[in-house]
Amino acid sequence: MRRVLVLWVVICLAVAACAAEENESKAEDRVKAAGTVLDEIQSAPDQGIPEDVLASAECVAVVPTMLNGGFIVGARYGRGVASCRTPKGWSAPAFFVVTGGSFGLQIGGQAVDLVMLIMNNEGMKNLLSSKFKLGADASVAAGPVGRNASANTDWKLRAQVLSYSRSRGAFAGLELTGAVVKQDKSSTKDFYGRMVPFKTSLKGMIDAPANAYPFLNTLAKWAKSAADK
Repeated sequence: MRRVLVLWVVICLAVAACAAEENESKAEDRVKAAGTVLDEIQSAPDQGIPEDVLASAECVAVVPTMLNGGFIVGARYGRGVASCRTPKGWSAPAFFVVTGGSFGLQIGGQAVDLVMLIMNNEGMKNLLSSKFKLGADASVAAGPVGRNASANTDWKLRAQVLSYSRSRGAFAGLELTGAVVKQDKSSTKDFYGRMVPFKTSLKGMIDAPANAYPFLNTLAKWAKSAADK
């Protein structure tokens, strides 16, 4: 009986370890996918985020479309990663969940890639709070699109957060009023092996692990390119 009990405990521990490894893999995949999404969007001629908008963003958040845990429009639910500027460069990624909101006809029933740019200190304060509502706690607007599209807009005065969507190759500003953004605690624990508060990662209080760089290197590349224009 004792041997059976010991065997059962070993099996349970093995299953738990496998589940933890699988969850960590999903978090890593989301980081890689976020880098891919940003790279594809900014590589599209005259269709990406304007350089001066990206160069002015305090933080960049991406929800990539994924087979598991991606942005499901019908349920108005998505999981993504964010990074903010720090004196040492872009911060270690923070994992978040976005739910609800008025997505309207811009998305329809399609799964999309979602990009949010936090444009100023007030927007960053809301992001660091680990939970805020777009349109209530933080003003939000559909972002301008195209390399030179921002020249004739008042985006600097309009919103703390600018949002974008990409579906079937079409990239456009997205209205996200009413959406709630909060920390994805399970993905955070899976990725870091412990709970890391939003402020700790996004303010640069911890070093980014090696598996964060598929996203951070891509973000740094395009942010530098935008700043140099």
